[in-house]
Amino acid sequence: MKNPLWAKVTKLAILIPVSLIVLVGCSAALAQGGGKAEPNRIEFKRGTTSTIISGAVRGDEQAEYVLAAKKGQRLIIKLTSVPVKSSVFQLLGEDHDTLGLEYDANYDYSGVLPKTGDYFITLTRPGQSKGMSRYRLTVSVRE
Repeated sequence: MKNPLWAKVTKLAILIPVSLIVLVGCSAALAQGGGKAEPNRIEFKRGTTSTIISGAVRGDEQAEYVLAAKKGQRLIIKLTSVPVKSSVFQLLGEDHDTLGLEYDANYDYSGVLPKTGDYFITLTRPGQSKGMSRYRLTVSVRE
């Protein structure tokens, strides 16, 4: 005659590891396709007002940056890429306002900032372009 308590313990001994494997697998899948990474913060070296960032984007990847700036400062952005014009950028204000810039064909920007706060720069390949783009982003802030 089998002990009913032993049968329950045996079932739990099998069920717990299987549950853990499923839980770990699901959390890994969510982490891969899930949340969005924080943008890279742009900071200037002491005594400078500009910086150069180099990187690459493939297919529909995006590179995201955030910059703190003050109302009335002039923000200057210059983007070059290889192949030529294979990357574009979008500039958004803290409230996700476009400041008049869409992704279309932004390679340069110079404008006086309307508010103090964070500004977001997102680089991507134009349209549904395939392949890879190496970029060089020069960001300057002037009083």
